[in-house]
Amino acid sequence: MASESKFGCPDGVKVGDIFASYKEMNQKRVHRSTMGGISGTENDGADSIVISGGYADDIDFGDEIIYTGHGGRDGSGKQIKDQDLRKGNLALVRNEIEGIPVRVIRGANLGSDFAPSAGYRYDGLYRVESHWAERGLAGFQVWRFRLVLMGDQHSFSVRVGPDADGVAGGNPTPGRRTILTQRIIRDTRQAKELKRRYRYRCQVCGDFIETSAGRYAEAAHIRPLGLPHNGPDVSANILCLCPNHHVMFDFGVFTINDDHTLNGIEGRLTVRKWHNVSRDHLRYHREHFSVAK
Repeated sequence: MASESKFGCPDGVKVGDIFASYKEMNQKRVHRSTMGGISGTENDGADSIVISGGYADDIDFGDEIIYTGHGGRDGSGKQIKDQDLRKGNLALVRNEIEGIPVRVIRGANLGSDFAPSAGYRYDGLYRVESHWAERGLAGFQVWRFRLVLMGDQHSFSVRVGPDADGVAGGNPTPGRRTILTQRIIRDTRQAKELKRRYRYRCQVCGDFIETSAGRYAEAAHIRPLGLPHNGPDVSANILCLCPNHHVMFDFGVFTINDDHTLNGIEGRLTVRKWHNVSRDHLRYHREHFSVAK
């Protein structure tokens, strides 16, 4: 028996289709949760979300959404406590880590120019670009996710059944397509110069990667570029890191104190005299990205 696709666009459904209720979305396998806004699991990821004005912190730009995670509300929908990074919220983080897109369904919402006038509309596949924590409008911590519309709506499918070797998610005939996405253009001259001056050594571990084309390291922005963070592309906001510590830093596994000691892992950031690392950006990263809340 063939494996069933869980992620991606469901068979027989196209972008723009309208559904009258959660029950109808369940039947068409567009949204599997019977009530919740996030459908999925912590281990597998989120296959779909519904955005319908339930959280005051949501911001909808159409092809980009700042989505508020779930939790912390009472029966009336009022935010009364901090949200936790678990269940559906952690499922969306799994999407970000694994590069799995999520189906976005917009529900009727008079406060949005992009919502349908009635019912629920399937609006396609979005990529989970980043996540962070901040104080919401009600004064409690909420988890937020930046979602960006994918350029190719039909090229992604993940199967949950095992392949011939018993490993889940196998695909013996994977296809290839070009996906066009919008991204912020980094000032590569700024990043290259900073990495060159550190001789491509990671400021956390001191290691570098030697390739056939020379040394390799990555430029990590302390305060992310683009909305809603609006970090600048300047040396005070850039670190030279190895790929491992870059990923760990972006996901908040460790943060950096003003005195350059580290939280979450042992060690101290190496900072040359000419490198004026911004304390404001370090503080912003601690407040928004630390997993040790």
